[in-house]
Amino acid sequence: MPRIVRIVGPALLLLVALVSAVAALRFGGGAAAEPIADPGAVVRYGLPLGKLLVNIGAAGTIGALVLAAFALAPKKPEFDLALDIAAASAGVWAVASAATAFFSFMTIYLQPISLDDRFGELLAQFLTDNELGQSWLITALVAAALTVLCFAVRNHTLVLVMAVGSIMGLIPMALQGHAGGTASHDAATSAIWLHIVFAAVWLGGLLVLALGARTLDGGRIVPLIARYSTLAIVSFVVVAASGYVSAEIRVGTLDNLFTTYGILVLVKVTALVALGAFGVVQRRYLVGRMETTGARKYFWWLVTAELAFMGLASGVAATLARTATPQAQVAASDAGGSSPAELLTGAPLPPPVTIARMFTLWDFDLLWVLFCAFAVFFYLAGVWRLRRRGDSWPVLRTVLWVSGMVVLFYITNGGVNAYEKYLFSSHMLAHMTLGMLVPVLLVPGAPITLALRTIRKRTDGSRGPREWIMLATHSRYFGFLSRPLVAAALFVASLWLFYYSPLFRWATTDHLGHQWMIIHFLLTGYLFVQSLIGVDPSPHRAPYPIRLLVLLATMAFHAFFGLSLMTGTGLLLADWYGSMGWGTDALADQQAGGGIAWSVGEIPTVALAIAVAIMWSRSDERDSKRYDRKAERDGDAELEAYNEMLAARATTRTRP
Repeated sequence: MPRIVRIVGPALLLLVALVSAVAALRFGGGAAAEPIADPGAVVRYGLPLGKLLVNIGAAGTIGALVLAAFALAPKKPEFDLALDIAAASAGVWAVASAATAFFSFMTIYLQPISLDDRFGELLAQFLTDNELGQSWLITALVAAALTVLCFAVRNHTLVLVMAVGSIMGLIPMALQGHAGGTASHDAATSAIWLHIVFAAVWLGGLLVLALGARTLDGGRIVPLIARYSTLAIVSFVVVAASGYVSAEIRVGTLDNLFTTYGILVLVKVTALVALGAFGVVQRRYLVGRMETTGARKYFWWLVTAELAFMGLASGVAATLARTATPQAQVAASDAGGSSPAELLTGAPLPPPVTIARMFTLWDFDLLWVLFCAFAVFFYLAGVWRLRRRGDSWPVLRTVLWVSGMVVLFYITNGGVNAYEKYLFSSHMLAHMTLGMLVPVLLVPGAPITLALRTIRKRTDGSRGPREWIMLATHSRYFGFLSRPLVAAALFVASLWLFYYSPLFRWATTDHLGHQWMIIHFLLTGYLFVQSLIGVDPSPHRAPYPIRLLVLLATMAFHAFFGLSLMTGTGLLLADWYGSMGWGTDALADQQAGGGIAWSVGEIPTVALAIAVAIMWSRSDERDSKRYDRKAERDGDAELEAYNEMLAARATTRTRP
């Protein structure tokens, strides 16, 4: 059976994907001839089919690398096989990206292909100056680099680095296609990226199981299926959520589900539901049966059927970008928007700020909705696992962790996020909360300690989440970054460098920059708080006096930064915050932001100082009690020895 799966499964995936893509193109009109300036049938069909091969190649690469990093053992043939599959898939990804770039150029060139210098110059200009051409060029180069690295690298840690790089390589693709109306562009971009990343993990992991069926058959197959099943469940949830958001943006109403675009969406949803049902059968019934009876025939038939349905979903997905959406996707300028805010951000100004609107107005970001939901779920699952085996876990830690995630959810999705693009004061409130308040709540939750106590240890040489956490926390890099002086320097320096460099403009005007800003401030704040009051294991524990001195110095720099904004007379990003058309003084709003940096940012700092002082006091009490117990056991031998030494010295001095 495994030999048939290795041949039939991938072949069925490609066949169903190609057939469904062509059928969807004809049904949705994505390959219909243009009445004016038609690029030709080869280009009309070649472009979506090229994107289909890009998606499959990227899925094979990402899925194989993720599975190798988190499920496979480097000393077994399965690891090398997965990397060979990743290399071959990356090669397909690179070639298909280059072909798609060429077809994209031909859609605007609208002339026959020629071999003269003019054609080459225009193609080069498209790839280097045009935004669409640049994105495909970057994608092709990333895929080509991964092709070489997957052949050359067999180091387990570097495999994880390559997996992260391959996932980041999908960012240019997420910026293409139907990005939603300009007002929903950011939400659409996050949804697309999450959708293609987790669909790639899901599909690519299944491809590795199918292509490596003979290598994986035997005692290894059951634990590997269980590990893949966990990845598949998470991927299913993310793909379903991101697919819903994308459909909501592009379809809009229930009536639009009966348009050609809506029907294609329904076909994709049907395939997704079928795949979810296959996953339930696989995890709840077949894995257990394979463990008890060793029967594997039904599982491999299920894998083949899953690949067929994944081909259906992939084929339809590749054509949706070429199908007209029922919900109009227009820029603010094209829709008649004339206010400065609409021209700058693509969306109209929100209503004036009030306390009530800060808690009732929402601007959801699916990336952080899912992050917070998974963080709370897995934390509570860990606590539940501890309690099932009779171990305890402080309730206060759970309360603090959940509270921190609730605050993070609000800052990234609530009223602060809704006004952040338009008001500097709202942006500064988000910054101070992300960098100070959220870490102060999350760090005492001790997530690393909880993970190490609840995640099962691997014994087959592979690395699961527990092994990667252990490797990270014991690395020299973490040891260096966890020192209070280093963490404080990063925290303070990033504050100044961010606002007085082009990074501030990038984070304000670009959605990708905004996501980077959130991650950066969370990480630097978490490292700083962890170095002061962290419960989780750390290579270095600075003395408490050093921690207090570092904290006081950081408070001084923070206060100075806030005062510089409060007293400053020059606008940061004057062409952005000063041009929104609020009818209010942008400089006064910036100065209010400085007040937030000084006051709101210092409140968590004071809480940190109190926490360090309490921990210092408790540490002294523990040391005193430990010394007392030791003195009771040995009759205070240490004190007696010290007194004898002093007496001996006194006797020596009194001798003539």
